[in-house]
Amino acid sequence: MLIRIVSILFPLFALTALGYFVGRRMRPDLSHANKLNMDVFIPALIFAALANKEFRIAEFGSLTVATLLLVVGSGAAGYVLARLSGIAPKSFVPPLMFNNCGNLGLPLAVLAFGDAALAPAVVMFMVSNLLHFSFGAWLLDHRIKVWTVWRVPSVLATLAGLAVGIAGIEVWPPLMLATKMLGDIAIPLMLFALGVRLTDSRIASLGLGLYAAVARPVVGMLLAFAVLQVFDLPAQERALVVVFGALPPAVLNYIFAERYHQEPEAVASMVLIGNVAAVVFLPIALAMVLP
Repeated sequence: MLIRIVSILFPLFALTALGYFVGRRMRPDLSHANKLNMDVFIPALIFAALANKEFRIAEFGSLTVATLLLVVGSGAAGYVLARLSGIAPKSFVPPLMFNNCGNLGLPLAVLAFGDAALAPAVVMFMVSNLLHFSFGAWLLDHRIKVWTVWRVPSVLATLAGLAVGIAGIEVWPPLMLATKMLGDIAIPLMLFALGVRLTDSRIASLGLGLYAAVARPVVGMLLAFAVLQVFDLPAQERALVVVFGALPPAVLNYIFAERYHQEPEAVASMVLIGNVAAVVFLPIALAMVLP
C-alpha cells in the first residue's frame, strides 16, 4: 500500500518540486503561461470532459450537492474557527473553503483512480470554481457583481460543455481530439506553475500557516465522512470526496488576497505551508480509500 501511494503521489510532487527548483534558480515569468492555462488549457480540459458522449451530468447530481456541502461547510467551519481564534474571517475563511482541487485535485484523481475519475473530478472542480469566482470574490469585496462570473473562461467552458452533453450533441471527433490535446497541457502546467508560484510565497505568519495547514484537511475530511453518511455514492466518487476533503488551500486564494488587499502575506503563509503539509495528509486520505 505504501509503495502504491508513493507511486501515485510522486509525479505530483516531482513536477511541483521541479517547478519550485526552476523558480528558485531561473525566476521565470509564468504570468503569460498561467493566463493561457486559465483562459485556454483548463477550459479545454473542462469542455472535453463534460462534452464527452460518455458523460451524463444527471449521474453526478448527488456528487454535485455533496461537493457543494463540503465547500460551504468548510467555509462555515473556517468562520467559526476564525472567530474563536481572533483571526480575520476574510483572511482565514477562503483558504479553508477553497482547496487545491485544480492544481492537485485533477491530476491526483487521474493518477489514483484512472481516466474514468476525470469526469467526476471535473464536476467537483466545477462546483468549487463557480463558488470561488462568485462568492469567494464577493466575500473579499462586496462591490463585486456575482452574476458576471459567467465571463470567466472556465465557467464558459463549463456551461458550453454541459449544454453539449445535455443536448446529446456529438462533437466532430477531430475537433474533440484537438480539444483534448489542449486540455492535456493543463495538468502538468498546473503542477509546474504551482511549484514556481510557491517560490513567491513568504512565511509571514508561521503559527497561522500551521493552523490553517492542519485545519483545512482535518475539517475537510471530517465533513467528507459526514456527507458520505447522507449520500449513497458509488465507490469511486466516495473515494474522491474523501481525497477532495484532504486537499490543501488553493493557490488562487493568495492571488485573490493580493488582488483585494486582504492580508496577502498571511494568506500566502497558509497556502505555502498547507501545500507542503499535503505530503502528510494526502497519503493518509489515500490510505483510507484505496482498495
